Amino acid sequence: MQQSSEIFFRILGISTLRYFILAGIPFIVYYHLITKRKHAAKIQYRHASRGDFAREILHSMQTTIVFTAILYLVVYTPLKKFTLFYDGITDYPLWWLLAGPVLALLIHDTYFYWMHRLLHHRRLFRFAHLLHHKSTNPSPWTSYSFHFIEACTEGAVFLLIVVVVPMHLVSVTIFVITAFVINVYGHLGYEIAPLWLRNTFVFEIVNTSVYHNMHHSKFKGNYGLYFRLWDRLMGTEHPDYVKEYDAIQQRRLNNDPANE
Repeated sequence: MQQSSEIFFRILGISTLRYFILAGIPFIVYYHLITKRKHAAKIQYRHASRGDFAREILHSMQTTIVFTAILYLVVYTPLKKFTLFYDGITDYPLWWLLAGPVLALLIHDTYFYWMHRLLHHRRLFRFAHLLHHKSTNPSPWTSYSFHFIEACTEGAVFLLIVVVVPMHLVSVTIFVITAFVINVYGHLGYEIAPLWLRNTFVFEIVNTSVYHNMHHSKFKGNYGLYFRLWDRLMGTEHPDYVKEYDAIQQRRLNNDPANE
């Protein structure tokens, strides 16, 4: 029992450190060090308050505990035998260590879209999702700022993933870090995508910081997490998204002779 608690708190410590490093560094850089130079890239010119940041960090710690508990249940309890989680790094080809996280991201995006739309139902929104939307002008700290119910529904995707996708701890780590970095970018409050992205096929597929920021400011539309695909298929992409994105990128272009 003591060993189990030690493992749990070790994972919790690592997850907490990851949150403060991967969310904290962008926050320090964009909200303190180079605010003036990057002003043109700010999606909403106003800033959230210190109270907003404190609320977001507090609830992110709650979410971190929930996510840690789910990971612990999958990897370190008898629940593991009902999953495809594997320990031997050579149990599958080494290339699967990267293929697994890619599949996990695709599954997660689909799961998130439909879960997210469900949480926007008027009978569920104020109980589970309103807390996240108190951050109408999100920052990196917003990334894990969920109500306990939403944290559980968000974390449940990991159970689904390991039931259908063979995952080693290395793959899980790659998936978790990649997902969180993208999440931080979506909540950054600044559009830092390279200007050349607009004229590529990739732009038609992936989300941007503007994309998710509009969801926070408008409350409707742009429900996807990583990709635009489900929003475009279901007609839920905000009609002003491309116009807003182009306007902010034009601001950046005009403000920075080096085109960033």
